[in-house]
Amino acid sequence: MAYRFVHTADLHLDSPLRSLALRNAELADLVSDASRQALIAIVDLCLEEQVDALVIAGDLYDGEQTSMKTARFLASQLERLHRAGIGVFKIRGNHDALSKIARELVMPDTVKIFGGHAEAVEATKGSLSIAIHGLSFAKPQAPDPLLPKFKPPVAGAVNIGIMHTSLAGSAGHDVYAPCNVLDLHASGFDYWALGHLHQRSQYPGTATVIMPGMPQGRDINESGVKTVSLVTVADDRTVTVEERRTSIAQFERVDVDLTDVDDWRDAAMAIEAALTAQRDHTASPHLVARLRLSGRTPLSWQLRRDVDLMQAEAEQRGDRIGRTWIEKLELAFEAPVSLAEAAVADPVVELGALMRNEVIARRGFRDDVREMVRDLLADLPPESRAFAGHDEAGFERFIDSLLADGAEDIAARMKAAERGDS
Repeated sequence: MAYRFVHTADLHLDSPLRSLALRNAELADLVSDASRQALIAIVDLCLEEQVDALVIAGDLYDGEQTSMKTARFLASQLERLHRAGIGVFKIRGNHDALSKIARELVMPDTVKIFGGHAEAVEATKGSLSIAIHGLSFAKPQAPDPLLPKFKPPVAGAVNIGIMHTSLAGSAGHDVYAPCNVLDLHASGFDYWALGHLHQRSQYPGTATVIMPGMPQGRDINESGVKTVSLVTVADDRTVTVEERRTSIAQFERVDVDLTDVDDWRDAAMAIEAALTAQRDHTASPHLVARLRLSGRTPLSWQLRRDVDLMQAEAEQRGDRIGRTWIEKLELAFEAPVSLAEAAVADPVVELGALMRNEVIARRGFRDDVREMVRDLLADLPPESRAFAGHDEAGFERFIDSLLADGAEDIAARMKAAERGDS
């Protein structure tokens, strides 16, 4: 008789909204509630598949939560599993190591929360002997490896390890409980249920090693459909893993090429066509899109000046498509330069070139902007800093684009004023 469980991690319940672009109140409500809806979807999956257990590899909560609303919600979901006889095996990660809810909430006796010392819980299912090993973070920082602290595999049993780890390191994530994947495969365990990294990965080898990613993205840097692992351990101890979707809102970047588009309505229609195509390929119930408008178009001046109006147009068309939301518009196009403009000096064009080539290139100005961005990044959690690059070269490219966009925006407004646009 097979032993089956669902493996997830990094739900981050009650995570604060990090995207400054979420100015739409309805969208903000959707995203803020999406992680809870993802947990409901996970519990629904457990019940529908009649699994034996739910394994949560850390960061169920986002920090030192005190919300009784969250406590009641979590208790109701755990009770659903308890009534069905489904066990829950959970460890604490860096975000929920000090969670007050974890300490104050009375859990059903079917819920096992592993502490700061390694344990192994044994069970049987038919002819299978199962040993589930876990070890929680005792505090938010875990700079040392945890693998050596795990108990040895139980002889004759299917050994399942639960660990919150950054593995060998990943861009956008601080180092937590570092671990070499080769050591996991050499540990003698059959399955490693990992957590911490928000991108799903599977690491082939002797054992089945899965980082499931988060079951619900929170902003554009956590784009794509999000899933959990449905794991089946057969009587012959072979392990099969299926991905099952859990994300309610799916963040996606959508490119719209406006080359040679010279009419505002045509631009809006191109946006609608791109959104419709992405909606058709989006697995989650809701699409949250960041639009990137590019190409060489006569509308570039107007779009830079009136980007808020085009966002409103895009939002209206998203409503028409259904369950399609606009998180932000990014502008990445160039204004066409006619032969006449090239032959006759245009003071606005010249000023734009001056800003790009001289003013923003001055070391003092660039250093000031660089320092402002560094201060902003210091106030953000590590996983929210990817927009500014993953290394020093990427950071400098971000500064280049920031300065160039600023110069283009100023020139666009001056050009509109010169032409008398309303």
